[in-house]
Amino acid sequence: MSEDGEWFAPKRYGYGTGLPISWEGWAILSGYIALVIIAAVLFRYQTFQLIATLVPLTIAFLVICARTTRGGWRWRWGEDE
Repeated sequence: MSEDGEWFAPKRYGYGTGLPISWEGWAILSGYIALVIIAAVLFRYQTFQLIATLVPLTIAFLVICARTTRGGWRWRWGEDE
């Protein structure tokens, strides 16, 4: 893990996370994308199972992003910090 614990940059405008700024952030993002693709292929014709898989996966990903974003999640108006 990075020494400072910051894996993602904050968005300049709005609320949430921007792009990853460390290898851990890129690894988490790549893993999330890979798992979404795998789930989509496995549950192609099973909509309920796909949703039941993607919802907790997405919630876990968003929690990780929120906890590892520099400065946390808050509304930003584009000013430099």
